[in-house]
Amino acid sequence: MVATAFRHPVGIFHLHCSVGETGSARNCRQSSFRFISKNFEVDVRLLRKEHCSSRQCKLHVVCSSSSQASTTDPILSTSQGESSLVLIRHGESLWNEKNLFTGCVDVPLTKRGVDEAIEAGKRISNIPVDMIYTSSLIRAQMTAMLAMTQHRRKKVPIIVHNESRQAETWSQIYSGDTKKQSIPVITAWQLNERMYGELQGLNKLETSERYGKEKVHEWRRSYDIPPPSGESLEMCSQRAVAYFREQIEPQLQSGKNVLVAAHGNSLRSIIMYLERLTSQEVIRLELSTGVPLLYIYKEGEFMRRGSPVGPTEPGVYAHTKGPSRNWSSVFIQTIPNNQRV
Repeated sequence: MVATAFRHPVGIFHLHCSVGETGSARNCRQSSFRFISKNFEVDVRLLRKEHCSSRQCKLHVVCSSSSQASTTDPILSTSQGESSLVLIRHGESLWNEKNLFTGCVDVPLTKRGVDEAIEAGKRISNIPVDMIYTSSLIRAQMTAMLAMTQHRRKKVPIIVHNESRQAETWSQIYSGDTKKQSIPVITAWQLNERMYGELQGLNKLETSERYGKEKVHEWRRSYDIPPPSGESLEMCSQRAVAYFREQIEPQLQSGKNVLVAAHGNSLRSIIMYLERLTSQEVIRLELSTGVPLLYIYKEGEFMRRGSPVGPTEPGVYAHTKGPSRNWSSVFIQTIPNNQRV
C-alpha cells in the first residue's frame, strides 16, 4: 500500500493505492483519496479496480461532511445554532443478567454491559461531547466513562464533586490546559432509575407467579400505577423531566453538546418530553441497553436522528423532513447510487 499526500493552501489530498505489477503508484488496481480542508472533507475512491491512469479513473464519492475539524480532529460539528444530545441507557447490569428488579439499587455492569458501553462509545466517537450527565448509580456512570474511552478527542471525563465546599476545593483542577482536555461529568439522583419499592431485588418471574402476570405487568408498564412503596413512571417522569428542563436544556441552548447516560424509565420520561409522546405511547417505548440515540437541538426544538451506526457514517447531522414514530429508523443521509459522482 502506497500513501501519498499532496499539500495545497486550501487543504490536503491523501492518495492511497494498491500498487499493480508495474510497481508504480500511477498505475493502481484499487485507489482512494481524501481531500480535507478547514471546512469540508470528501472521501472518494476509484470506481474501477482494473488498470487505470490518472486521466481514465472515475471517482466514487464515499462520504462527505461539512466540518470545522482539522486533519487531526475528525469530530463532526453541528451547524450554527445547533447542538447535539446523545442519550444512552446503561449497559447490562448484574441484576439485569439475573432477571431481578433493580430500580435504585446500585448494581454494576456485567462483562456484556461493559462491552455494550464500549460499543456505544464507538458509535458516537465522532459526535462532539462538551458535558456529560449521569444518574447517581454506578451502572450509568460506568457506561458514560467506558463510552468516552472510544471518543476521537480523547478528552478525560471527570466527575464534578460539588456536594460540599471541601469536596469542590479538593477536586479543583489548577491547570488550564488540563481543563481544556477534560469533560465535566455531572451526577444527579433525579436521573436515577424508577424506584421499584418492595419489588427491588425480587426475581421477575417469581414475582409474576406470586402476584399474577397481569398485576406485575400493570406495575411495570402502566403510566400512573406504582408498585408497592415504589414510583410509577409518571412519578419518575416528574423528577427526570424537571431536572432535564432546569439543568440540561439550558446547556443545549448555550450551544453545548451533551451526553446523558441514564436508565430505561428516566430516559423514556425524557424522550416523552422531547417527542411530545402521550402516556399511551411512552409505555410502549422500549430502549435497548447500550444503544445511543442522537437528537439535534435547534431553535427550541429537538429533532431525532436515530442511533448512529458507526464512527465513519456520513451525514449524521443532515436534517430530516419531519419526526417519525418508527424507532427502528436511523436518520443518516447518504448519497443514492444514481446520484454519486
